Amino acid sequence: MSKKRNGKVYLVGAGPGDPGLITVRGKFLLQRAEVVVYDYLASPKLLKYVPKEAELIYAGKKGGVKHTHTQEEINQMLVDWAESGKMVVRLKGGDPFIFGRGGEEVEVLAKSGIDFEVVPGVTSATAAATYAGIPITHREYTASVAFLTGHEDPTKPGSNVDWEKLATGAGTLVVYMGIKNLPVIVTNLMKHGRDPKTPVAVVRWASTPEQRTVVGTLETITDIVRESGIKPPALIIVGEVVKLRETIDWFEKRPLFGKRIVVTRTREQASELMAGLEEHGANCLEYSTIKIEPMDSYEVLDEELERLDEYHWILFTSLNGVKYFFERLYAKGMDARSMKGPAIAAVGKATADLLLDYGVRADLLPAVFTGEGLAEALLDQGVEGRNVLIPRAEKAREILPETLRGAGAQVTVAPVYKNVSPEGKREQLRQELESGKVDMVTFTSSSTVSNFLSMVDADSSSELRRLMHEVTIAAIGPITAKTVTDNGLHVDIQPESHTIPELVHEIVAFYSNK
Repeated sequence: MSKKRNGKVYLVGAGPGDPGLITVRGKFLLQRAEVVVYDYLASPKLLKYVPKEAELIYAGKKGGVKHTHTQEEINQMLVDWAESGKMVVRLKGGDPFIFGRGGEEVEVLAKSGIDFEVVPGVTSATAAATYAGIPITHREYTASVAFLTGHEDPTKPGSNVDWEKLATGAGTLVVYMGIKNLPVIVTNLMKHGRDPKTPVAVVRWASTPEQRTVVGTLETITDIVRESGIKPPALIIVGEVVKLRETIDWFEKRPLFGKRIVVTRTREQASELMAGLEEHGANCLEYSTIKIEPMDSYEVLDEELERLDEYHWILFTSLNGVKYFFERLYAKGMDARSMKGPAIAAVGKATADLLLDYGVRADLLPAVFTGEGLAEALLDQGVEGRNVLIPRAEKAREILPETLRGAGAQVTVAPVYKNVSPEGKREQLRQELESGKVDMVTFTSSSTVSNFLSMVDADSSSELRRLMHEVTIAAIGPITAKTVTDNGLHVDIQPESHTIPELVHEIVAFYSNK
């Protein structure tokens, strides 16, 4: 009988915090992992790449607190999972081999006969400096840099850091995990010849929306850090290059930097809005207020699909309407060729673009991307005696079908999906609002407004206004805005063109002008 083959362990550097800094190889491995053992400093957003059926294990390697698992337990865990035949990704913040204890983990794997691979990551030192606007080398300032840890193994009898040589031996010093020992570090540097006036920067949560940078000198930085409340994780950068931050600081100067913005779109559709906001520095909080589900029965749509050639118009009023209509069309053994008879109308450009992905070009796009705008455009075409099919949500505004029926059209509404309120996160959303740390809430449909209010669960209109008192509200269009104002709240931002890119543009303009 053949022996069961071992699995393999991949030590993957997750980078410094921004999930966009994961390597292509690292992302590839996460998408195929069966087990992921991840650290505190690895962005949780990277876990979205992991298959749903994979085992996720939080290793809890957080400085200054008791770990969820000891290093020895983590080492054994990697061995055990590999011996069970699994593909294991050990996801570590920064780079596994730069103060990441990756060498220790690999040694154990090698001794146990486990196959392994190490995937480098963007190390926190270079990322912290770059995102703080500090080049760690510059030909006019220094051609040398040294990395050191400010938190050595407490079980060692002495220090491996030769302060006498290091203090003046490298132009730039980058200290990992040094906040707790900052007074000792700066004292040793000055004691061994470094000028007390040498510029120093301390960068916390580098490359993330929570990044915060303070600057001082060797003789002042300890007091500045204490007064500013800077806590780990943070890196210390020592050297004349810190002066360049005044000129080339770019990350923290983005218009939405540090703004905490709640995105209420469905989880499947939130990515475009979040990507646009995050590109300008926002810290997006994803609270999907809508969950899209297929219909329990497609009886109505199935009947209409059998007689599509009898329709003069098919109207698509949402992205989900397009998606679920075509899913059912395909399930019936049909495709876009079955739609050669009716003319096609889309409520907006994004809906029309999605139709193109299915091989169908919209014949009509209204000037105003609303149900009212679509109704007006169709009335201009003349709809009396026309057969009109509207695949849409189970529950939706009736303005479009009612307007067309009033003009003499024969309208059939075929539900193709339903909106439901997602489970969970209610308490977390309420806590975010209570904390006063939410800067903005974005709404992209009336349903997102209604479901958001349901999640907040305010006892009265006065309590709702209290929770939202300091919160800016952005609505994608007039219908959504009216739902907001009907519930006693004020809309601060509404783009003229009711699209996600325009909504992002107006949000950026709002904060830039402020």
